[in-house]
Amino acid sequence: MITQRTQGRKKKQLRMATTITFQSEEIKFTLKEKTRHKLWLAKIASKEKYSVLELNYIFCSDEYLHQVNLDYLNHDTYTDIITFDNSEDKKSKVIEGDIFISIERVKENAVKYTSKLDDELHRVMAHGLLHLMGYKDKTTKDSVLMREKEEESIALFKRIK
Repeated sequence: MITQRTQGRKKKQLRMATTITFQSEEIKFTLKEKTRHKLWLAKIASKEKYSVLELNYIFCSDEYLHQVNLDYLNHDTYTDIITFDNSEDKKSKVIEGDIFISIERVKENAVKYTSKLDDELHRVMAHGLLHLMGYKDKTTKDSVLMREKEEESIALFKRIK
């Protein structure tokens, strides 16, 4: 929902179409409960006073994400997630972005950190969305806040039926 001023200085609420998609590249992966996930992601954004215009999750292999990292960021490293902010106005509260997630890396991290696979997937999905809302994770202070927001997001998903 966005607010627009009209001629009489009244505020008018406009509904914004929300598009959240889930795709896969180079792997066989289908996200279960897509409608529940869409509602969850929209609620995460709403809690932070953001709205989603277009958000694309691309679940992929380690090699695919590594190539994205090389091609677009010039980083020769493996990672679990890469987030691209596609919004025209970086200061707006409207989210447009692409989030690439390595399912292989998520599975490895779930084992490494002894967490449930679904929780780790939700952590990474929320992590990308939080980046699109301006949260960072380069400093210790930022990482602690990011982790708190991820945990809140995981708890929120569990409350959505």
